[in-house]
Amino acid sequence: MVAGTLYTYPENWRAFKALIAAQYSGAQVCVLSAPPHFHFGQTNHTPEFLRKFPASKLPAFEGDDGFCVFESNAIAYYVSNEELRGSTPEAAAQVVQWVSFAIATVPPASTWVFPTLGIMQHNKQATENAKEEVRRILGLLDTHLKTRTFLVGERVTLADITVVCTLLRLYKQPQFPAVLGEVKLCEKMAQFDEMDECEQALAAEPKAKDPFAHLPKSTFVLDEFKRKYSNEDTLTVALLYFWEHFDKDGWSLWYAEYRFPEELTQTFMSCNLITGMFQRLDKLRKNAFASVILFGTNNSSSIYGVWVFRGQELAFPLSPDWQVDYESYMWRKLDPGSEETQTLVQEYFSWEGAFQHVGKTFNQGKIFK
Repeated sequence: MVAGTLYTYPENWRAFKALIAAQYSGAQVCVLSAPPHFHFGQTNHTPEFLRKFPASKLPAFEGDDGFCVFESNAIAYYVSNEELRGSTPEAAAQVVQWVSFAIATVPPASTWVFPTLGIMQHNKQATENAKEEVRRILGLLDTHLKTRTFLVGERVTLADITVVCTLLRLYKQPQFPAVLGEVKLCEKMAQFDEMDECEQALAAEPKAKDPFAHLPKSTFVLDEFKRKYSNEDTLTVALLYFWEHFDKDGWSLWYAEYRFPEELTQTFMSCNLITGMFQRLDKLRKNAFASVILFGTNNSSSIYGVWVFRGQELAFPLSPDWQVDYESYMWRKLDPGSEETQTLVQEYFSWEGAFQHVGKTFNQGKIFK
């Protein structure tokens, strides 16, 4: 029987496929997705992890026998049994067919759903095109299932598991509670946020407890650095102040890389994705600073950033309001004393430099302050 460890981050729908398959097959899968055992953005960049999984992508699976495999569909296949994979060559081919079909659903689903979440700007024509494609896909599924209970054969297979997990963001439906828990059915399509300022004020939640209240006082005054960064020369004043006063025990530096560059199309939409994240993190501004940069051109771009956070851990898990976007990035904690970190901070804070780690030219940057 297959047994091993699945490395992932919380609520990763791609990991759900393997976990559901394991529920059916009886595979013994231990999940590591949170500190202290697994730090997303740190553990998956360590030399030990990269020796096993050179791509550093999540989810990743390490068997108790030492076998290692990444990519969610491959992991789900490995932890499955013959029944889930397809017990005949014909059934197996059909399972692969539907797994591949599910992959094609991701781009149009993202184009439709992301604007409703504020992750990217709403483009009416792109959204309408995505809706039409999603309707076509769902119509095909509906036609296929009118005379069948399952996509392949008479039992649940990887085809059903993969399609359901892929559709989670788009159309929530009852599924495998051992992994997903109870999922509330969608009652109507999510609406774009068009509330005016008065409505937003009325809808504001009561003031919550400061998530950073447990931390000791720090000598580094972030607001003072922000004032110098906004009003004085970056290289000759702001950066000198930053390194002269930075409290490495009370604050931490992080490097972020957008996980899905293949989904980035028009550069203005990519910039809106960054801006949307900043807006949703508004209450984090007193305890964070960041420079996030878009590199490249239309249909060939990537997003990287350097962040400063209060404390030694990623700040996002401290509040549900801050957790919408951060899982779309890979995070790596930086050593304030290293030459690499000092170069990254200078390049990202000044928007000037070689940016040798990127391989694309500077397009434009955004500052969170």
